[in-house]
Amino acid sequence: MSRQRPNFIFIVADDLGYADLGCYGGRAASFGPVSPVLDRLAAQGAKFTQGYANSPVCSPTRFGLITARYQYRLRGAAEEPIRSDSRGSSTLGLPPQHPTLPSLLKGAGYRTALIGKWHLGYPPAFGPLHSGYEEFFGPLSGGVDYFSHCDSRGTHDLWFGEQERQDEGYLTDLLSRRAVDLVDRMAREDAPFFLSLHYTAPHWPWETRDDAARAPAVKDNLFDLAGGNIDTYRRMIHHMDEGIGWIVEALRRNGQLDNTLIVFTSDNGGERFSDNWPLVGGKMDLSEGGIRVPWIAHWPAVIAPGCESRQLCMSMDWSATMLDAAGVAAHPAYPLDGQSLMPVLRDAGHTFERPLHWRMKHRGQRALREGDWKYLRVDGHDYLFNLAQDERERANLGSRQGERLARMRADWEAWNAGMPPIPEDATVSLGYSAKDMPQR
Repeated sequence: MSRQRPNFIFIVADDLGYADLGCYGGRAASFGPVSPVLDRLAAQGAKFTQGYANSPVCSPTRFGLITARYQYRLRGAAEEPIRSDSRGSSTLGLPPQHPTLPSLLKGAGYRTALIGKWHLGYPPAFGPLHSGYEEFFGPLSGGVDYFSHCDSRGTHDLWFGEQERQDEGYLTDLLSRRAVDLVDRMAREDAPFFLSLHYTAPHWPWETRDDAARAPAVKDNLFDLAGGNIDTYRRMIHHMDEGIGWIVEALRRNGQLDNTLIVFTSDNGGERFSDNWPLVGGKMDLSEGGIRVPWIAHWPAVIAPGCESRQLCMSMDWSATMLDAAGVAAHPAYPLDGQSLMPVLRDAGHTFERPLHWRMKHRGQRALREGDWKYLRVDGHDYLFNLAQDERERANLGSRQGERLARMRADWEAWNAGMPPIPEDATVSLGYSAKDMPQR
């Protein structure tokens, strides 16, 4: 059945590096191509080479993409990221009264579901069903074991709606199969659907579906710093890619592929086994490797095959784009910071000017991307880079371009003055670093 309004599938990988996919220059693995499905979607749709995450760490980006606004406007997003020991907090989460992409689409007649990672606060104050999703299947916290589904404190964390329940299997496959089931069910509905498919892959622990036999011995191995290798990491990406292929086939089988906007990106840059070439840095950094991520869009009804765009954009722009494509307006009391990319999807040669801003409590970081130029501060040191000439951020041009540096610094400070300050009690967690291991 053909619908006038498009369906949306918003796929978010976890800690995926800029060059981990073949279509972004990633190398083949020992078993062959890592991401053939995503590479094909990029070839048949649009690939963005200047797409950014709202933050270099997971839950802040998720605040941005679900609200289509700078995450700094909400207290919970000041946590870098929200930690599993904040269960029961009534402040560290996405307020249910705040309009979201799913709540606005739901209000316009869309069916809405989140399959995968939430990481925007814990019950009873927060949860996906409080913020516009009609269905939820997945973990609430930032990272879980792929087989035991336990978080970093050893707490089982797999939910069906608002009920915590056991399920057997490799988490990436469970999410993919659940998404296929939803696509099949939605084909029988007389309404368009919005699916947030938020994988935990390739976030640690480094486990493939072939590791099931040893899973009981490593059920709480989220901080196993000696674990993993490049081959395992690439297989985890490949498992996710396979699952996305199952979903694409379900859309095709149900006659919905042409009328569905599939978006794929990552919540932040990669970690220890990621390929970020030619970028430097990674998760937790406002250098390019921490925030520039793969961006793929596939929508045969609108996007011509083989498009490539250098439009500057960030996570919250996809949310604004989906609202625009659905003809849904933002709540007047919560104007969007994200900008619609519909003109770019219709014509990959179209670009528009817009600045991108970031800040982090971690190392006192700040950044502003404006055209080819980037202003960056880390540990009190200011840098100015021309990314068109120096994507690796090696040549600090601040001393040669003092006027430009001063202007961009002033522009960032003016933007920052319009945002709530970072609370003194906001926490910084470095993911799998040794200092966090006692939190288990």
